[in-house]
Amino acid sequence: MNELRKRKYERWFRAADVDGDGAITRQDVVLMSERYLQARGIPSDSPQGMRMQETMREFWESVIAPVDADKDDRVTSAELTEAFAATFVHRARYAEELAPVADRFFDLADADGDDAISLTEFTHIFGSTGRAADEECAEVFNALDLDASGALSRTEYHKAASEFFYGDDPDSPANHIFGRLA
Repeated sequence: MNELRKRKYERWFRAADVDGDGAITRQDVVLMSERYLQARGIPSDSPQGMRMQETMREFWESVIAPVDADKDDRVTSAELTEAFAATFVHRARYAEELAPVADRFFDLADADGDDAISLTEFTHIFGSTGRAADEECAEVFNALDLDASGALSRTEYHKAASEFFYGDDPDSPANHIFGRLA
């Protein structure tokens, strides 16, 4: 794995380690849900709130928990990076490996259901779950909005997710989708 992908995976890890204790746990995933719901002003017991919580539970079970090599219910940066490096090898497998999860996050971010993510929607989900400042979210959003429409289409979003997890282009704006790389 090259250094760029390692840095991207470490940035993703820092965003997911909500409590900053050096590991991603089920509690971090709960906290991500709570931050997102709070940012959007959605009650946790509403249908939308419960859908978010269910998506994040599935995210824990299908993406995070399986990379817990030592089965201690704590996923370290090393475990996550090793698993991502082993999994995200061939971009041609994006549709089966990552697209379903990306679609769920797209649908959650698309608060108004117009099949596009506005800057506000992008900031809500990536600012709250990725712990990125509004200005940083706006900068990344504008770079990812390839057609300058003022919204990310599902296609633009999938292109960014694919580039983040599989790509090696050091100049790609998708490198910063979860916050600026160090």
